[in-house]
Amino acid sequence: MVSGFHSGSRSLQDRFDTRALADRIDGLLVKDTISEGDRAFIEDRDMFFLATADAEGRPTCSYKGGEPGFVHVLDPHTLVFPNYDGNGMYLSTGNVLVNGDVGMLFIDFERGHRMRLEGTASIDLDDPLRGDYPEAQFVVRVRARAVYPNCPRYIHRYELVRRSRFVPRNDCLTPVPEWKRSDWAFDALPDHDPARDPGERDILGR
Repeated sequence: MVSGFHSGSRSLQDRFDTRALADRIDGLLVKDTISEGDRAFIEDRDMFFLATADAEGRPTCSYKGGEPGFVHVLDPHTLVFPNYDGNGMYLSTGNVLVNGDVGMLFIDFERGHRMRLEGTASIDLDDPLRGDYPEAQFVVRVRARAVYPNCPRYIHRYELVRRSRFVPRNDCLTPVPEWKRSDWAFDALPDHDPARDPGERDILGR
């Protein structure tokens, strides 16, 4: 595969004498496919960080959380994840519609492992896989371009306290976030937003 290094990367590699090390890592560890080990690691995660940029190259980075397995590897080249209800700004997924280049960072904070996946994302609002995720607005597919591990030494160790109660599940009603019921937000909500009439749904602050 073609190296992802450019003049900026090379200038710093040469400044700190790491070009040979960078080329070794690139040649040995960077792949354009998702291995079975990669798949197991990805599908065991309950969160990841997503980097995107708009058509002018202005970046943003967002946290995506769900139940373990919410990111699903379809084949050695493709993975998929759902987009759930959020703040309605669609910064990351809006970027995908105008610039498909994305970076994904998966971290196991308990054991201190991480991996990166870079590729091209796409959104089809009629994707048949949307039905596999309760309450998903749509799903995002990513075709891998580069998959590789990262040095784990600076990963701080954390233990899971609890998973978010707002992640949609088949066996219960998803709570309504309290902020959507506040004066500054309520009158701007879409007509179909459950926060307008929570019914039996809990209203939770976080």
